[in-house]
Amino acid sequence: MSMAGNLRKVTGLGRVGGLRKVARLARRRPRVDLSHHARSPLGSSVVKCVTYQDGVRVPVGGDLVDAVERVRKKDDGFVWLGLHEPTNEEFAGIAELFNLHPLAVEDAIEAHQRPKVERYGETLFAVFKTVCYVEHEKLTATSEVVDTGEIMVFVGAEFVITVRHGRHGSLGPLREELESNPRQLAKGPAAVLHAIADHVVDDYLSVTDSVQADIDQVETDVFAQNGARADPGRIYQLKRELLELKRAVVPLSGPLEALSTRPMRVVGPEIQAYFRDVSDHLLRAKEQIASFDELLNSILQAHLAQVTVAQNEDMRKITAWAAVIAVPTMVCGVYGMNFDNMPELHWRYGYPLILGVISVACLALYRGFRRNGWL
Repeated sequence: MSMAGNLRKVTGLGRVGGLRKVARLARRRPRVDLSHHARSPLGSSVVKCVTYQDGVRVPVGGDLVDAVERVRKKDDGFVWLGLHEPTNEEFAGIAELFNLHPLAVEDAIEAHQRPKVERYGETLFAVFKTVCYVEHEKLTATSEVVDTGEIMVFVGAEFVITVRHGRHGSLGPLREELESNPRQLAKGPAAVLHAIADHVVDDYLSVTDSVQADIDQVETDVFAQNGARADPGRIYQLKRELLELKRAVVPLSGPLEALSTRPMRVVGPEIQAYFRDVSDHLLRAKEQIASFDELLNSILQAHLAQVTVAQNEDMRKITAWAAVIAVPTMVCGVYGMNFDNMPELHWRYGYPLILGVISVACLALYRGFRRNGWL
């Protein structure tokens, strides 16, 4: 029986009754993540469990308890256990086996945590916010641009436990990439933690590049000929999505600084140099987000200014036409008074003369307003 299959013993606290309990829980959870080929078809939260020694995957029979005991006896290698949205019942046995702190276990199960790094004895607990760009044919005022998830990582001397929340952020490709580089993987659990952090930050940069394309499109529409008619809701939507991205990226600066500068038993000085490189990439993502926020503010102000200018132009046109119409209105109003002593009323050329005066006056006003750009 494979190790991944026997993990159900651990999630049931290693008892036969617990195994039956987990099996019943698995049957009641119809939602199964099939984003990676290693996903358990039974719907268990266990995605993958592998033992590594000298950077190479070691085929080990038995269950997770046996694998951990072998690693601890030899004092060489580590176990990498991957989980996806585990329940309290499923995680209880794993927490007991690896002596995980209850507060960290609660954070890993409940999710919705800020990016952070905490130390609980000899165990390091890290939280990363994952982001994913949501493809859309056309940006609207209700389009979802950024989707977020979480990855929690428990790192010990002989184990790495990753807990993933969300529809994206599968670590299967990352695991395969690490396995192709045994020299890096041989540096232990800290190398896996660095690879996850680097993977998450690279996704930040990829998403910011995609968001920039949306911002460029909105900017082009705003400064087009009919930019005043552009939908301002798209700008506000981008600002909301950018805020979601900012909440994932900005708080990670502190944890990465701690991993790259503070002495930690789990993270050696050699790995800390790699975390400094990740911090540089994160700084670039932060600077891009800050520049996007300022650019969106400028675009919004420019759009509001265009709307104001368009309204002023409309008011000038209305005022100019009102002035043109006021001439015949005034003349007709004067000659509409029924006085007896109005010689023009009885003159043969009075009517054509009044029409001529009205036409000339209206034409003169029209040309004047036209020359000054009011019409």
